[in-house]
Amino acid sequence: MNSERLGFVGIVIEDRTAAPQVNQLLSSFGEIIQGRMGLPGHDNGQSVICLIVRGTNDQLGALTGRLGNLRGVQVKSATATKKQKSEQE
Repeated sequence: MNSERLGFVGIVIEDRTAAPQVNQLLSSFGEIIQGRMGLPGHDNGQSVICLIVRGTNDQLGALTGRLGNLRGVQVKSATATKKQKSEQE
């Protein structure tokens, strides 16, 4: 079963030249991004973007995989563990 999961993605951009590629990629995955917060790295050149996402494991894997393949970009992610039916009641 490939149901949707709630999670977050942390992105560190160490090379500002990668920022347009990151933004284009995030735009193409816009349907699974629920929220976005960014901190520009004016002082040290490292920028951080935090995403709240809701999507299937395949969608989340595709997003983080493509981000992680960009030069100068680091990505970490986690998804909420799905509770069993009896735990939700």
